[in-house]
Amino acid sequence: MPVAFRKTEDPADAEGSSRTSVVPALAPRLARTITLVVLGCYCTVVIINVLSYDTASAVKLGTCVGIVLLEFGVQFTLTSASARAWPLRRRLGVLVGQLVLTYLPAVWFGLNWGSMQGPLAGTILLTLPNRVAWPLFSLVVATSPVYPLIAGQGVLYGCYVVLSVILAGFVIYGLTRLTDLVQEVHDTREQLARMAVTQERLRFARDLHDLLGYSLSTITLKGELVSRLIPVRPEQAAEETTSMLLVARQALADVRLVSRGYRDMSLCDEAESAAKVLESAEVQVETDVRVERLHPVVDTVLATTLREGVTNILRHSKAEVCNISATSGTETVFLTLINDGVTNGPEPGTHSGGGSGLGNLRTRLTEIGGELTAGVDEDGLFRLVARAPLQPRQGEAGTTTVAATPDQGRATA
Repeated sequence: MPVAFRKTEDPADAEGSSRTSVVPALAPRLARTITLVVLGCYCTVVIINVLSYDTASAVKLGTCVGIVLLEFGVQFTLTSASARAWPLRRRLGVLVGQLVLTYLPAVWFGLNWGSMQGPLAGTILLTLPNRVAWPLFSLVVATSPVYPLIAGQGVLYGCYVVLSVILAGFVIYGLTRLTDLVQEVHDTREQLARMAVTQERLRFARDLHDLLGYSLSTITLKGELVSRLIPVRPEQAAEETTSMLLVARQALADVRLVSRGYRDMSLCDEAESAAKVLESAEVQVETDVRVERLHPVVDTVLATTLREGVTNILRHSKAEVCNISATSGTETVFLTLINDGVTNGPEPGTHSGGGSGLGNLRTRLTEIGGELTAGVDEDGLFRLVARAPLQPRQGEAGTTTVAATPDQGRATA
């Protein structure tokens, strides 16, 4: 059996080159091989029956072998998945041909040819719609003992023929359907593997965007602050330089964690860090975080939401006042981020500067059973509210990596 080749383009490849992977597809090949072996065994049994009970000429025996090989070759072709996609007219033509190969040689070979009705019964089930196939299958089974009874072989031999036809038909039909199922499972597994790779690439890109976006914004802010302080307040400039180095080291550590696929974040720690960064930007900050210990997934998603909100304040606003609050109830935790200094820009949730908008944050909160609302209120303040359950939805409990993407529009403008 041929080995399947799949050519995949890897967009993450630095050189942009394509990669060719070899997929052996052992399970479908094995199922197909078993079907071939079973058909070969049926073919051999028919030939042995003729050789054992018929001492006719070599021409007759050669004709028998040729017809058997031809019929089982057609039968093997019909067991392929592509045969189920043939037009109905073509399937009917093949079925009529096999009908002739089944009953016409019986005139010459007599009772030794009776077992050939089994493959015909299997072909009927494979090629015709169920509403037609099963009645015809029953008809073939019911008529199979007629000739042996007429020939005087008795009821016992007639029952043997009926059972052999049923067995052969069901075996061929069952093995063919099983092979189709194995192929479908194999194809589904490959599709799931490709989806998993895509999801991992998206996760890696989002995590880097989340972590480095915040860290680089902070480093830029502190660098500008140090530049202004050096001439007039060198001691404070030195302190801010030390703080900037700490942020840079943390960014490097975050990148290493992301590359290993694991990154937990704490809402309380993130609120404390955000307050310090905003104060460095001369933004008056009020922080009120009153939450109990949260599930790691919920804690990470809310911390990421806060980080992206603060990142966008630094990038896209002229904020002077910012309020960060978080409260937890019996089943839900709320995170609220309010700031002034709204500037004209894209509507919240739109794409700007290559960002992914508030839609990604909403998606991530929705995945754990929460929701996100954001917009400018009546007082002209931008308000971002994230609601999340204390326990994430089943299936998300094992996910502890950063998975949200920052907004690049007017959100938290």
